[in-house]
Parts: sequence; C-alpha cells; structure tokens
Amino acid sequence: MMQKTLAAILALSLAGAVLAQEETEEEGPWAGKLSLGYLSTSGNTATTSHKTHFEVGYTSDPWEHMLHGASNGADDGGATTAESYQLGWRSAYNFNENDFVFGTVDWRKDRFAGVVEQKSYALNYGRRVLHGPTHILALGIGAGYRDSDRADGTNEANAIGRGSLAYDWVWSETAGFEQDLIIESGSDNTYIESVSAVRARLVGDFALVLAYTIKQNTDVPVGTEKRDTQSSVSIEYAF
Repeated sequence: MMQKTLAAILALSLAGAVLAQEETEEEGPWAGKLSLGYLSTSGNTATTSHKTHFEVGYTSDPWEHMLHGASNGADDGGATTAESYQLGWRSAYNFNENDFVFGTVDWRKDRFAGVVEQKSYALNYGRRVLHGPTHILALGIGAGYRDSDRADGTNEANAIGRGSLAYDWVWSETAGFEQDLIIESGSDNTYIESVSAVRARLVGDFALVLAYTIKQNTDVPVGTEKRDTQSSVSIEYAF
C-alpha cells in the first residue's frame, strides 16, 4: 500500500509539473517551497500519517525575510498517535557577502512530547563560511529568551544561548544534500533540532525529498522520551 500511495503522489506531481512548465514567470523578490508527504495503509492495520512544510521568503537587499511552518500527524486505528506543529519567522540584514545579523521567532507545539509547547526569541550574528558552488555553509550564534510548557503542567522561562548551522552540498543541477541544525540552551533545558535531507528534482519545479529529523530536549518529565525522530518522503514544489 505504501508503494501505491507514493506512486499516486508522484503521478499527480508529474502531471502538475507538466502544466507548470507551460507557463513562464519572471523572477521577483518572492520565493518559497511547499511540500507534502502522506501514507495510508488498510487491511490488518489501518494507519495514516502526513507531513507538511512550507517556506515563504522575501528579499530586498540588504534585507532577507522568511516565514516557515510545518505540521506532522499520525493516526492508528482511529486514535491519534502523533501531532505536532511549528511556525517561525526570520529576518536578516546583510552587512556584506560574509557577515549578517538576524532575528528569530519560533513556536513549537507537540501534543505527545515531554515539552508540549515552546516559544523562543533570539538575536543572532551569522557568518557565511563557504560560498559554493559545491559547498555552502553558514553559522550563527546568538542569545535570547524561551518559554516552555512541559507535559507535567510545569513551566520554564529563562534566557538562552542559540547556535545554528545551515549546510548545502550541491551534487548536481538536480540533486543535493542539506543539513540544518539548531541548538537552544538554557539553565533548565537544551533543545536540539537536526534536519538532514536529500533533494532530487523530478521535473520542472517539483522535487522528491527524503528527510530525517531529530528533536531532543535534555530535561523532560519522568515517563517521557527525550528524543523524537522522524523519517519522511515528500513531494516538494518550489515557486
């Protein structure tokens, strides 16, 4: 059933890409991505799962702005087994080709995690260490504030230090590897989020994305796991 579902998604994407290729659009300050992954099984087991992600960016030199969000869910026999959401905003000001400052606002909610909800705000300094064309690497370091609600009903609010990494390895004109890492460390808890992805363009503006995500909180209530992982296959449309 999994193979049939993925094949259906792929077929729909290819059909949409053929239509999209018939139209030409001028490049502007706006850019974005939208991806969808979905799996359904039936028979002895009845499960469904989905993953959605979007990015919308606006660039007006020397400023760059981006809104991004994601949702994940799973259902097993009519019972919800996973449900999480993310929404974030990033604004950056480029001093030159290498150096920039950026502010981040992030909201995360996970119904089944040890830390149910987090809101964080940070001001960061960034530097582009590698510029490509094969390797692109940007590092960031900053400080801010985080408010967290835990599964046991308690709340943690404190100052945090923030580190980030964004790495692209371009294999060809149609394929590559991406690694994003965020670390937010406070006196009560350290949150780590790692997203590793392989992206291969199918046709036109459509791509197949294989991703592996790790989310970890170092301090969680007793009886809950510190780490959550997810493997996903998605179809992505870039605009």
